[in-house]
Amino acid sequence: MTITVRPGSTVMFTGDSITDCQRLESEDGLGFGYPLRVAGEWGLRHPDRPVTWLNSGIAGHKVQDLEARWQTDVLDAGPDVVSILVGVNDMGWHTLDPEGYVIPVEEFTAGYDRLLAPLAEAGTELILIEPFLLPIHGVVEAGAGTARIGWEERKEWRADLDPKIQAVRELADTYGAQLLPADRMFAELAATTGPEHWAQDGVHPTPAGHAALAAAWLRLVA
Repeated sequence: MTITVRPGSTVMFTGDSITDCQRLESEDGLGFGYPLRVAGEWGLRHPDRPVTWLNSGIAGHKVQDLEARWQTDVLDAGPDVVSILVGVNDMGWHTLDPEGYVIPVEEFTAGYDRLLAPLAEAGTELILIEPFLLPIHGVVEAGAGTARIGWEERKEWRADLDPKIQAVRELADTYGAQLLPADRMFAELAATTGPEHWAQDGVHPTPAGHAALAAAWLRLVA
């Protein structure tokens, strides 16, 4: 079953840098990534069903950061649909920040659950996007250039991320949310084109990657 977006609905995108995508520098506050593409395509397809589109993503944020601002940035807006993409900063944080630490999947899951519970109670429709990591080649700089991430680091990240992806899948099932299986989607796309086509650093989508996310998101609504 897809989510029916009715005329006058408010749709909130939230999460980390993948959703943020320089929203504060954009004219409409949606940024330059998949939320903008979703809003544009929806307006093209459904000019008779205007929607208020909001983006409260903030670069670098983890589940615990979303929790700290959840009331003011999400709940107070009274959205009809909330789309969440978070988790990549909960993965491998200890490799990027001297004060970072390994975030156990139990901590990640409990925090994510606390995000969803008040929305479910309010009857908000939910779209959960899996965090993802593409198997790119070579070494890239991360953490504002403070760390160099190569194959060994990405292998560690992958082992850290997989159980958190599974947690998101299980939470989607628990709450009856729509799941966008982004990690699986990008793995399948990368198998034919190479991963760098979709995310040059394995994490932040290229324009093609954002287009893929937007197309997949739009298949979950009607």
